[in-house]
Amino acid sequence: MDVVLPCLDEADALPWVLDRIPPTWRAIVVDNGSTDGSPDIARGLGAYVVHEPRRGFGAACHAGLTAATADVVCFCDCDASLDPRLLPAVAGAVLDGSADLVLGRRRPTTLGAWPMHARLAHLELARLIRRRTGLRLRDLGPMRAARREALLDLDLTDRRSGYPLQMVVRAADAGWRIRETDVPYHPRTGRSKVTGTWRGTCQAVRDMRAVLAEHPATGPDTPVPGGAR
Repeated sequence: MDVVLPCLDEADALPWVLDRIPPTWRAIVVDNGSTDGSPDIARGLGAYVVHEPRRGFGAACHAGLTAATADVVCFCDCDASLDPRLLPAVAGAVLDGSADLVLGRRRPTTLGAWPMHARLAHLELARLIRRRTGLRLRDLGPMRAARREALLDLDLTDRRSGYPLQMVVRAADAGWRIRETDVPYHPRTGRSKVTGTWRGTCQAVRDMRAVLAEHPATGPDTPVPGGAR
């Protein structure tokens, strides 16, 4: 199993995160321009490090996906807000074939773990996702799992904050079975680069609105894991 960990200045969180990667799983830390020594720390702790010079959460995620070689690939934030020890439970439904994409629904452990402006933004996105795809999701789930080849077949193009949403929207358009499972969400180590401010949240919402405006993919070449709906 491969775990993609997008990383931008996460030196303080990396030891905690990498210590909790499940045994025999490979951590792929994608450095997105860190200046705090994160790549060296990750490498010293046994992670496989990929450098992605183009800034953007989606750019880092996709670089990790293309570097992965495992059949099933997981994604997890690298800020210690999510415990990688939960990854086997998130990936379980993909591994046993009962789901094509599993999203970890964040359940805050403290009031400060998930800022109110970020929660409100996700409520609005949930409404828009339901209108666009029919999915009744409650969170975009930064901890997630799916099969690598199927993800590559989605031809994801967003390289900023819209990447996680584009994955969900295109998977829904392709008829994937999408499931949510609850995961504890802890206060992150350090400041969020996306939802830590109103400005960052607004930019993320703009990116995601652009994804929701995409026309659904149709036709016989629409990728479906396993080759059947």
